[in-house]
Amino acid sequence: MTAESAMVLSVLVAFTMALVWALLVVAAQIQCVDAARTGARAAARQDPPDAVLEVTREAAPRGARVTVGRESDQVRVTVVAKPPLLTGVPFEVREQAVAVAEETVGAGQGQDQGSGPGAAAGTGEVGR
Repeated sequence: MTAESAMVLSVLVAFTMALVWALLVVAAQIQCVDAARTGARAAARQDPPDAVLEVTREAAPRGARVTVGRESDQVRVTVVAKPPLLTGVPFEVREQAVAVAEETVGAGQGQDQGSGPGAAAGTGEVGR
């Protein structure tokens, strides 16, 4: 084996390790997104705070920090996790989700059923 091939081999190993680490970080990011959305849905349904934290932590990466807050009619769930491997790197994966609390959806709209946040506007056609 020549010096050049030894150098190329070590660079390829380092590159492969970097790719694997990047894939693990992306997977942790996706888990944080899912956990934040799950927690926001649970909080918007007015589930008990302990249940919201439990369901969010189940979906979050191991060791993630979960915070749940409420601002007027919106609930906000934030999930922060350290990336797997290379724990000494000062880098965090962070995601948050916001949802409208269910007791405020439709409040003050009277009997008008067709003007909520999920209502289709315009032609009345569905599926286009």
